Amino acid sequence: MREDEVVTDPVDARLAARLAELRAERGWSLGELAERSGVSRSTLSRAERGETSPTAAVLNRLCAVYGRTMSRLLSEVEAEPALLVRAAEQPVWEDRPGGFVRRSVSPPHPGLRGELVEGRLAAGADIAYDRPPVPGLEQHVWLLEGDLEITAQDVEHHLAAGDCLRMRVWGRTRFRCPGPGGARYALAVVLP
Repeated sequence: MREDEVVTDPVDARLAARLAELRAERGWSLGELAERSGVSRSTLSRAERGETSPTAAVLNRLCAVYGRTMSRLLSEVEAEPALLVRAAEQPVWEDRPGGFVRRSVSPPHPGLRGELVEGRLAAGADIAYDRPPVPGLEQHVWLLEGDLEITAQDVEHHLAAGDCLRMRVWGRTRFRCPGPGGARYALAVVLP
């Protein structure tokens, strides 16, 4: 994406508006949000104006500051979730530079604490999150295809197709696809 290009994807445009709303609701300046999140003021400004779509790592930092899971934030920019979510209606979000595609199979819903996500990582993709969006978040990662390395609480776990890693997330995590092919996994997320 060129520096002067504006995001035209409707989900990204609604995400930009929602990020600006969340900051305004708290009465924070861009500088205050930058200090709290560790994301540069210019990156925050461009994301809120819809000039760029934030990466997964940036969204994770913002979710941590706002006390939301990434799925919950993304669901806030979608229409009201239905009880039955058809495959064609499941929101998809991409971090193209990071090689990450995220499908919200069962988006957050009022009154429910869990959600289901499909993640796809390209070969060589390496996504690091410096903190969970909600401390103590319960996650179950079921690897459907490929190989995946997940680091949680400074322990690296090597998953092969069919393996499932269960964890509560308190600190940094890292999802890495060593290749040679991509990885596809189901992620069950349960709020504490």
